[in-house]
Amino acid sequence: MVLSLTDADRSALAGEFGPGRALAMRVVTRVANAMGAGKLLDITGAHIDSCLDHGQAGIDFAAKLAEGGSLVRVPTTLNVASLDLLHPELYQGPPETATRARRLMQYYEDMGCQPTWTCAPYQLSVRPEFGVHIAWAESNAIVFVNSVLGARTHRYGDFIDICAAITGRAPAAGLHLDENRVAEVVVDVTGLPPHLFDVEVFYQVLGHLMGGLVGSRVPVIVGLPSEVSEDRLKAIGAAAASSGSVGLFHCVGSTPEAPDLVTAGGGSVPSRRIAVHADMIRDARDDLSTSTSDELGIVSLGTPHYSVTEFERLVNLLDGRPVHPSIDFYVSTGREVLATIRQRGWVDQLENAGIQLVTDTCTYVTPVMAERSGVAMTDSAKWAYYAPGNIGVDVVFGATSDCVESAIAGRVVRDESVWGPQ
Repeated sequence: MVLSLTDADRSALAGEFGPGRALAMRVVTRVANAMGAGKLLDITGAHIDSCLDHGQAGIDFAAKLAEGGSLVRVPTTLNVASLDLLHPELYQGPPETATRARRLMQYYEDMGCQPTWTCAPYQLSVRPEFGVHIAWAESNAIVFVNSVLGARTHRYGDFIDICAAITGRAPAAGLHLDENRVAEVVVDVTGLPPHLFDVEVFYQVLGHLMGGLVGSRVPVIVGLPSEVSEDRLKAIGAAAASSGSVGLFHCVGSTPEAPDLVTAGGGSVPSRRIAVHADMIRDARDDLSTSTSDELGIVSLGTPHYSVTEFERLVNLLDGRPVHPSIDFYVSTGREVLATIRQRGWVDQLENAGIQLVTDTCTYVTPVMAERSGVAMTDSAKWAYYAPGNIGVDVVFGATSDCVESAIAGRVVRDESVWGPQ
């Protein structure tokens, strides 16, 4: 298919708006050609993952754009970076790496991006409306905004994200198009014990299982109660985007493009169906742990960044009790959520209990956690999936309540009863 460009697109390619925008338009048009797009779409916003330092190439590319006079043309938020600027004392990596990471962050601010530094931009006070086209990077953000909010973005990665923001354009292809948002496989959970649907950690495990089963296909979940909460949908999506390549899922009765199964399937019921049984859920739960040791050193929550509601639950679970002195307990979140929980008095309560709050980054991508003997425990399927490879820790996965009770006891404690028949 031949890519059709507007006069403004061609002017940008020709360098009439500066060398930075010309470079960005070259990237966007080449991606569009690779995706088989016939035209480009206007976007209303972007979320950038390229601000996370992965090496010199990222610095060089950002510098070329910024020094070429590039400015974003749409409201653009920034994903986590490699530093926590509010808690710089936590950083334990080489000083030269920190300097490079800060320079990269500054380039993106210089291009007009908002210094939000969060992997959960959907938790900001302003977020995309249903049906609008955007260009988002960060896997959990992509799947949430497509699935839960019904805005439209393809699965954009580093460099493409900022180029779309600078041009204000994205390929008319992939998950921007109706035909690619139709459910391809039914994930049927009607055979599961109903008590699981009231357990927060179940949604993490379901997402992990689903991602591994469907890969990059668009699934639709049937059998869950209607109006599943945003935090539970967030858990499903983040886990499925980690174990698989899910950029969009539907949940009948809960997500906006799935009022019923036929609508989610584009007018028909998908022919492929996966029936989920209790033993599959238990196996998926076990798959998220790399150790059975009860020697605990670290607890890490907040991947994706914790929401206000998740903090409320954490405060209630702690109930004023302190973390055991042998345990380091971290919770990652965004700055806007941090400001809200500070107003509610929860920051003081958490810090007095011995919890370290982390902003601007995530504990599995940046060296902010102190070295401790023993396993690391988490309530996040995404963290459990990536942390062993990224930072070389053994992980025990559990519910938030398990993590809290373990942190207080100073050893791994898990309630196994929830996974048995009831």
